[in-house]
Amino acid sequence: MDKSFGFYSRKLGLALCAAAGFLLQGCASTASRFPPAPVIATAQDYSYIVGAGDNINIIVWRNPELSMSVPVRPDGKIATPLIDELLAQGKNPIELAREIEKQLGKYVRDPVVTVIVTGFVGPYSEQIRVIGEATRPQALPYKMNMSVLDVMIAVGGLTDFAAGNDATILRSSDGGKQYAVRLRDLIKRGDVSANVEMRPGDVLIIPQSFF
Repeated sequence: MDKSFGFYSRKLGLALCAAAGFLLQGCASTASRFPPAPVIATAQDYSYIVGAGDNINIIVWRNPELSMSVPVRPDGKIATPLIDELLAQGKNPIELAREIEKQLGKYVRDPVVTVIVTGFVGPYSEQIRVIGEATRPQALPYKMNMSVLDVMIAVGGLTDFAAGNDATILRSSDGGKQYAVRLRDLIKRGDVSANVEMRPGDVLIIPQSFF
């Protein structure tokens, strides 16, 4: 009876070891399916694009009565005393200033306009989205030279169930290409070599650990 029990115990132990090896191999293949994310990703000619929810300060030189701070409505438009509606979303501040000058030119001689963005949300297509096992999954406005470490600080880090080294970045600007990132090494071990730059529209996907 004891010999039989010992035999089956050894068989069960071998089976469990084999299963564990299979799981580890499966996880390793998942992590290595995608190339590592490029360390440098920011385009040097990046220009902020106005989005719904932004606040913009419109300054009209020599016309303080036309200068004001206005929100960009959910439909992406703004309104001022002499402009009923103007699409602001999708334009950078310089392009928007030139468009306001064009509209004000119907009423004011040679208007000179400066647009300053004071509240940043950005268009949906440029926001950084964090999904999965982050403490606070959310969408963040993109900022130039923003890194994955900046993103993880903003979302409060990883949950206890996160498979941080199996995380990936889905990059729409590269045609939907997916890159591997080592979030656990970066956050838990302080390995700064795992820090990479983000690009507008990136989706950071953090899966759950199975063991």
